[in-house]
Amino acid sequence: MDRHSSIREGHGQTWAKAILLGEHSVVYGHPAVAVPLQDLRMRATASPVPGPSMLRSLDYSGDLERAGTRFASVARAFEVAREFSGCLDQAFEITTVSDFPHERGLGSSAAAAGAIIRAVLDSCGRRADADELFALTQMAEQIAHGKPSGLDAAATCSPCPIRFQGGQMRPLSQRMSNASLIIADSGVHGSTREAVGGLRQRYENDPDNIGPRINRLGALAQNAITALDQADAPTLGAAMDEAHTVLAELSLSLPVLDDLAEAARAAGALGAKLTGGGLGGCVIALVIGEPAARRVRAALERAGAPATWNYRMRISEVNE
Repeated sequence: MDRHSSIREGHGQTWAKAILLGEHSVVYGHPAVAVPLQDLRMRATASPVPGPSMLRSLDYSGDLERAGTRFASVARAFEVAREFSGCLDQAFEITTVSDFPHERGLGSSAAAAGAIIRAVLDSCGRRADADELFALTQMAEQIAHGKPSGLDAAATCSPCPIRFQGGQMRPLSQRMSNASLIIADSGVHGSTREAVGGLRQRYENDPDNIGPRINRLGALAQNAITALDQADAPTLGAAMDEAHTVLAELSLSLPVLDDLAEAARAAGALGAKLTGGGLGGCVIALVIGEPAARRVRAALERAGAPATWNYRMRISEVNE
């Protein structure tokens, strides 16, 4: 008992992420750009209890061991955090509260895992550096996604945009001032596994048609990296528009996503596209200034988005 007398209520926090450009083409060796959405937070609390360990997350409230496969990555995050912190014989009540929906391509799985890991470590008074936190989150993500790239685990706790390519990540500069991303929920659950698998099958069956489109998505992601660094919002918006067109040509969009993207453009967005795996999920739109942000957000809600968010992009300087 003495060893755990210092255990207290612990807290952890991460946030959502959006893939700005490069979804799908990143699987084929091209770069992808992910933007952390720090205003859309995932919070976790770990409170020591006599036992058994309990979970309160989404619509579930009960014994953690009986939470089922839907919460398998959450359970794994809890266990790796207890093991790392040396608190394996301590039971906890784990609570998560999210500002954004799950299964919409916004990184909810990695965000929940990362927040829970941080909460348990905080409760046990165990420090971890960024590399250790990333490794622990990846262990949980392997339950959810099999062989996760690591992009979600990194972006859901990063202070700045991230470039991901060939298993390597590095921070990116973002110098656009007064820029916002409007995120619109389509209301349709996306399936990244289905989308990635379907594209791979089409690529294998018709490489001459599919290959150039995948390469174009990679080139547009590179354009986005340059545009962020040079504060070139029009170029970034144009890259987003073209990327959505290419993703639609690859059968990764849906009419609801096309309609939301078009509604955003008609209201003054510099560019709009689906984000993440596609076949559902969210649309993101780039705007400059608060009046444009309000107009585009209202247009997306009129077009049927059940929820929208305004994320003000933060300027970040990265020394190469």
